Amino acid sequence: MAAHGSTARAYRRRVRTTRRFRVLVALAGGLLMLAAGCSSGGGQPDNDAAGEGFPVTITHEFGETTIPAEPTRVVTVGFNGQDFALALGVQPVGVREYLGYDAPARPWAQELLPAEPIPTVGSQEIDLERVAILQPDLILAINGYLDQDSYDKLSKIAPTVAQSADYAQGNTPWEEQLRTTARALGKPEAAEPLIADTDAAFDEAVARHPEFQGRSAAFAMFQDGAYSLGADDYRTQWLTRLGFTVPDTSGKVSAERYDLLDTDVLVAEGDTRSLDGSALYQGLPVAREGRTVELGGFADDFAGALGFNSPLSLRYVLDVAVPRLAAAVDGDPGTAVAPYPGG
Repeated sequence: MAAHGSTARAYRRRVRTTRRFRVLVALAGGLLMLAAGCSSGGGQPDNDAAGEGFPVTITHEFGETTIPAEPTRVVTVGFNGQDFALALGVQPVGVREYLGYDAPARPWAQELLPAEPIPTVGSQEIDLERVAILQPDLILAINGYLDQDSYDKLSKIAPTVAQSADYAQGNTPWEEQLRTTARALGKPEAAEPLIADTDAAFDEAVARHPEFQGRSAAFAMFQDGAYSLGADDYRTQWLTRLGFTVPDTSGKVSAERYDLLDTDVLVAEGDTRSLDGSALYQGLPVAREGRTVELGGFADDFAGALGFNSPLSLRYVLDVAVPRLAAAVDGDPGTAVAPYPGG
């Protein structure tokens, strides 16, 4: 647990440094604007100063949403939407609960969250009454798993941005979600630096570990059996970004077919006791040679970080997973993969 705590502390320091940098940039920008105003001879203030770039119209799976002015009360009803607002410097006034995970305690967002808990607006189902009570002027619903009826009801409360029709429900790439969120918040220029920073973190990991390139990986969830995640599930994107290959499609894996998990590295999440009791699995090279990386249960931080799949949480994913993957594929069966969450 000590190593887990040190990882969390490292993330708090990193976010705190980034936050200070953004504050300095904002102050510098304010001084420049003040100087420009003084040199203009005291002319009339810009009428668009409080809402430059608005109105904004965003196309999504249910049509178009126009946001008339810069939002000041944002509610996120997408399961991971709060991370994207926070990354862009906006604290939501209401958020949807993240199922099965203590989201307010997530280590990668602590320095960006307010001191008091943010009100919640439902978990499995959206509580429309709670949303309305918060009087939002923008509802972010990407990855909210909305149907037409839910969208229509939310739109009567405030302009609602759903996900693009270009992606299956819950499968919007994080970069696209960030860009859309930034546009809705009137901060389109803020998305690209965050994307570049996250890409740079992956590039650094790839450069440090060329041994990942072309290696096969299975990523399996264990709960009442095993379920293998393929390239059709966004939760494998971090693996392929590091250079690993994964199966094309996701699907159930019966205990009689655990041989399908015999890849260069097996990433396991959830209740893995069925592996311990399986003679078939224990006889596979991936088990005998110590190439299995267990990354905790569904209520743990790693699963939460993958679920949020944000520019904040993906760095946490790298910090936890990369050293364990490196130990698994170093070619030495004697190298132990650190247990989760210990170091």
